[in-house]
Amino acid sequence: MKKYKVMLKTIDDIKVFAAAASCCEDDLDLSSGRYVVDAKSIMGIFSLDLSKPITLSAPESFNDEEFLSKIQKLIVTE
Repeated sequence: MKKYKVMLKTIDDIKVFAAAASCCEDDLDLSSGRYVVDAKSIMGIFSLDLSKPITLSAPESFNDEEFLSKIQKLIVTE
């Protein structure tokens, strides 16, 4: 699995992320602690603890540069 840390601070961030994710053919998951939700589900995203970075998981074969460029400002590096 490929993993990215993302920070969704505002409702607009969530909208941008969910719209970009919905265009992907691959299954994407978001996780916070022990909770995992479908990254294409706005309701699922809102159920996570968004006060800290969350983990985006994608299949090892994931290579969607368009998606990654759309969410580039949401990816955090630590």
